[in-house]
Amino acid sequence: MFYWLLIIFLVFAISFLYATWRGAPWVPMRKADVERVLALANLSSGQVFVELGSGDGRMSVAAAAKGAKAKGFELSLLPFLLSIARNIFIPVNCRPKFYFKDLWKVNLSDADVVYVFLTPPIMPALKEKLEKELKTGARVICYVWAMPGWQPVASDLLAGRCKVYLYNR
Repeated sequence: MFYWLLIIFLVFAISFLYATWRGAPWVPMRKADVERVLALANLSSGQVFVELGSGDGRMSVAAAAKGAKAKGFELSLLPFLLSIARNIFIPVNCRPKFYFKDLWKVNLSDADVVYVFLTPPIMPALKEKLEKELKTGARVICYVWAMPGWQPVASDLLAGRCKVYLYNR
């Protein structure tokens, strides 16, 4: 029994470390900031909302509740499983889809809104990916860290709260 627990622990730990190396460690966003992000996203029903590094799926769930076709991509096993578990308690008609997939292997050409909460070292490569794949008019929302080299069209910079930036492609 001990060895099985050790193996399970190692699988989760390796998954967490690999996801951290590929994008960011899992740090849940503040629940109080979900509405701030949604306000900047200005989602319309049926738009495609993509959350890269979706963690526990908090933003994807909120976007789907607003009528978006929400998709979350996560590479760390524990938060991915939490997002799947969260989906069990959501009405079928407003469930996002979650994928255990590396964000660098996701095609973003159909996205209307892309939301990211990733670390600064990843942002330059992500910027390049977004510039290649996003359609004209797509929106990018960055939570906490700004996208280097881009000028936000709007931002939410409340004192004492995490920063939120909106960009148009």
